[in-house]
Amino acid sequence: MRRICFLLKVKPDRLAEYKRRHAAVWPDMLAALRETGWRNYSLFLRPDGLLVGYFETDDLDAALAGMAATDVNSRWQAEMAPFFEGLDGQPDEGIVPVEEVFHLD
Repeated sequence: MRRICFLLKVKPDRLAEYKRRHAAVWPDMLAALRETGWRNYSLFLRPDGLLVGYFETDDLDAALAGMAATDVNSRWQAEMAPFFEGLDGQPDEGIVPVEEVFHLD
């Protein structure tokens, strides 16, 4: 199992709507995440828009590829893309793992 942490930046004028959307994630999106190996997935959002994502997976490449192959992910990513600063593609393509330097088990 690998722990993945990533950072993105939500546009300051979109914070409230971003939170509202994540309070009601589509059930088929939640199912797709689970089915493609995403576990213990959390998003943390600072008031300045810094988004910290964390999830666990056995195989990062397989989890990303699995989601990329789903229709629901394509629809979700297209709807979420306008919320972010500095992305050239879809938000899930912006997942660059942050190096883990310590873990208390």
